[in-house]
Amino acid sequence: MAVDLESVSEATSGAIGAVVSTTILYPLDTCKTKYQAEVRAQGHQRYRLMGKNISDVFLEALSSRQVLSLYQGLGTKNIQSFISQFLYFYGYSYFRRLYLRWSGKNSIGTKANLVVGVAAGACTVIITHPLDTVSSKMQTSAFGKSKGLWQSLKESTWSEAYDGLGISLLLTSNPAIQYTAFDQLKLRLLKEKQREREGSSPSPESLSAFSAFVLGAVAKSIATCLTYPAIRCKVTIQSADTDDDDPKEVRPNSSKTITGALRTIWQKEGILGFYKGLQAQILKTVLSSALLLMIKEKITRSTWVLMLALRRYLLLSRNRLKSG
Repeated sequence: MAVDLESVSEATSGAIGAVVSTTILYPLDTCKTKYQAEVRAQGHQRYRLMGKNISDVFLEALSSRQVLSLYQGLGTKNIQSFISQFLYFYGYSYFRRLYLRWSGKNSIGTKANLVVGVAAGACTVIITHPLDTVSSKMQTSAFGKSKGLWQSLKESTWSEAYDGLGISLLLTSNPAIQYTAFDQLKLRLLKEKQREREGSSPSPESLSAFSAFVLGAVAKSIATCLTYPAIRCKVTIQSADTDDDDPKEVRPNSSKTITGALRTIWQKEGILGFYKGLQAQILKTVLSSALLLMIKEKITRSTWVLMLALRRYLLLSRNRLKSG
């Protein structure tokens, strides 16, 4: 079976963009995740006593001289980001091209795009979920007490490694909504530019860095607002039973199920608890996704050229071996 170089090119550029954006924004991601993971009775929540925002997490790291601990789990997160984004973009590009070939259409509609996105996301989640779980546990561990990747994996059972898989599969709708919105906005913008430049030059093949950043931010904001309650439940499930500071406050096992997490958040914080940390989530994910899509848009063409050069080199090498 021939390798789909266009899909590989899309996947590689997307994965590189994910690693760069993850590294740049990781301290914000750690603060956001630790804040979201707090599900306790009013008056006992560490990060709600001082002002109800994630800056309290950063102040805690600063006061305890553990600022570098904001980077705990970065290596694991980058591995997870690279693999998941490569698989997602490859699956998304491949399934999209497959649909266009099967349907005989020149473009893909919104509904079909959502289905393609969910299918690609589901395949990605099943493969990378253990890394996602370990990464969340490392981020929500007490500052300076995070365990390494291999130790965390060895100490986890298969059921623990796949904590929150159900809700993660549900959340495949998030990137599906995001990339569908991005593709539709991108298509409309390029068509608008084509009308403005009609008669002078052909339509641009790609967005400018600024346009890609803005469209990526808008698309991710839409997806995040629609799916945030599920995101909060996922963090709660994956970080359950990881409070190293006070063993007496270990969360009940029921919090490791979707219904248990929903009930815990509802009982302890009410309806607003499902949107706790929304501003931080939007800030982090919007910046991350906008950076990812901007980087992806700018390096896709270079990646494609490198892929073609690599294929040509491999073909020449194979022909030399055959002739030798």
